[in-house]
Amino acid sequence: MSNSPLVVVGALEDSHARTIHDRLRERGHEPFVLNAQLYPEELNVALGEDIEDVVIGGRALGRPAAVYVRSLYQSPAGFGVEAEEAMRDNWRRTLMAFRERSTVLSAVLLRWQHLGVPIYNPPRASVNITKPFQIASLAAAGLPVPKTLWSNDPDAVRRFCAENEAIYKPVAGGAATRKVEPRDLEDDRLAKLRAAPVCFQELLPGDDVRVYVIDSRVVCALRIETEAIDFRQNETKIEAIELPESVARSCIRAAEVIGLRYTGMDIKADREGNYKILELNPSAMFVGFEYRAGVDIGGALCDAMIAHL
Repeated sequence: MSNSPLVVVGALEDSHARTIHDRLRERGHEPFVLNAQLYPEELNVALGEDIEDVVIGGRALGRPAAVYVRSLYQSPAGFGVEAEEAMRDNWRRTLMAFRERSTVLSAVLLRWQHLGVPIYNPPRASVNITKPFQIASLAAAGLPVPKTLWSNDPDAVRRFCAENEAIYKPVAGGAATRKVEPRDLEDDRLAKLRAAPVCFQELLPGDDVRVYVIDSRVVCALRIETEAIDFRQNETKIEAIELPESVARSCIRAAEVIGLRYTGMDIKADREGNYKILELNPSAMFVGFEYRAGVDIGGALCDAMIAHL
């Protein structure tokens, strides 16, 4: 068995980082926690020119056995980051400080990636999770995806919505999905696209399913019953299901295309019952799904990490 540590990247105040930490301990392993929220004020990090020269909190980590990345807290606008006061005081200085800290913390993961450390998930996948590129990558690989338009062009939006019953949502997420109504295509509404582009997508009326894939294996698929277009607004029931073999293969292939060792991906059925892939999440939440459906996703992730010892 390796003497290299298992590493959890994230604050233990986060329920997902805490769950992975605690379940690793339950399995007899003491993980090292890289709490990026503490850096640089309360956590010392030293990197030398040797790629394995990584010292965090006084501990030489070298080449870990496996790493779970919940968050590096790289942006003052990120979930779990408390930077409002600092931004009010001096937004430019705060942004520059976040850039510096992010550069060092990213370098830690990039070094481990270069050394071949199994990372859930590796930095190289960060580009692939950009949704307009992610969907295009999946489509190029021959995987089923919905018709989609990302645009700030009112004419392009009108053409797309004339050809498809559609929904709209933010390009990068963070707000609810809504159905496109006739009033949304009026001039005053479409003029708001000058502030930011929006994602428009064909409406898929079938089942919502969240699929968890770890190391090229489907560990759990959950059907989410809801009356809303966006299941996050109103889940009435969540239950574990068995995916058809062809759908499971597509989900595994999608994770491989995007380069994710671990993902919770959202798929949804069209009117004919054919599933299409909406998105792959690189740090998918699982605690609430476990509780509602009576499944153990975090345990499967811990077992995958331990297998690398």
